[in-house]
Amino acid sequence: MTELPRYEYVKLADAIAADIASGKLPLGAALPGERAMTDLYSVSIGTVRRAVVELRKRGLVATLPAKGTYVIELPEPGRDTPADGDPNA
Repeated sequence: MTELPRYEYVKLADAIAADIASGKLPLGAALPGERAMTDLYSVSIGTVRRAVVELRKRGLVATLPAKGTYVIELPEPGRDTPADGDPNA
């Protein structure tokens, strides 16, 4: 069975989650702003926004209006997203 391609926003969310897990983005750290992330990761602003929503669903970050998005939890070992990147799973 071949693995389905993953959505770009899931790849970005995984990259940010890896930065959180490695300590590059420690607990309480602010994520870069949306526009900064578009340049940093070479993706569209829509991709950045969906990735942040995904990270919130995973419980890793929280967004405070007009303040930014902050790391609120470190990922648990073995906690992962669906292998196919299905946004409805």
